[in-house]
Amino acid sequence: MKHLYISDLDGTLLGADSKVSRRSAEIISSLTRRGVAVTVATARTPATVDVLLKDVEIDIPAVVMTGAALWDKRNRRYINPVLLPQNVSARVAKVFSEIGINPFIYVLGKSGELNVYHSERLCDCEQKFYAERCHLSGKKFELSDSPLLTTPPSDTILMFGVDEASKIEAVAERLKEVAGISVSCYRDIFDSSVGNIEVLGAGVSKAKAIKWLADYIGADKLTVYGDNLNDLPMFEIADEAVAVGNAVPEIRAVADRVIGLNSDDAVATDILITAGNN
Repeated sequence: MKHLYISDLDGTLLGADSKVSRRSAEIISSLTRRGVAVTVATARTPATVDVLLKDVEIDIPAVVMTGAALWDKRNRRYINPVLLPQNVSARVAKVFSEIGINPFIYVLGKSGELNVYHSERLCDCEQKFYAERCHLSGKKFELSDSPLLTTPPSDTILMFGVDEASKIEAVAERLKEVAGISVSCYRDIFDSSVGNIEVLGAGVSKAKAIKWLADYIGADKLTVYGDNLNDLPMFEIADEAVAVGNAVPEIRAVADRVIGLNSDDAVATDILITAGNN
């Protein structure tokens, strides 16, 4: 039997400082060397995943961009990317514009690089988001008011918006009228006045990507770890759904088990104990 362990990052595997602790990194690396299948599922792109997991040995591809692709960290390649059709992304861009938000448009390059386009005009939330990521390798930002912001290219894999929560939720409501997309809308875990929205290809989700990954590696048992509402879909497909102690009440209520806090290396410790008992 092959047992796959998948953890969300923010608020789950990452500690209160939004980093993987040295102890968690050591535990997961040792488990990987033992042949235990451990990886992560996140809304983040490979550029930030690579930084966060720089001290963590992981052989299993990570689910990135909420399931729009998998990232093979060892071989530096995307697996099974799902792109947005150009006519659909143009409709989505129009909705964003009508609400007064400029989305970040993520385009997968021919050689696997990720190019991110945005208007030169950034609100405070967008400026913070950009400043935290613009220096990362594996992701290139271009700020300009080019025509592609209204007609995104055919290799668009993600459209992401961050702004006041009320504006973001208005976009999500309007996007219910647009076919051919998947939408994830949620409030920032550190500041509930800030909203985030991800627009992806039809059928894209962490849960669907995790199912694909389990088949890809031949896993027949799945344990997932999470903390927030956007983890509910992967909880529903798991053989065992585990909530960290700091998870929102809705997640704790549906979990098969509740463990310690993310700040106490709870996920890595739980996988170590569980894998040792299998």
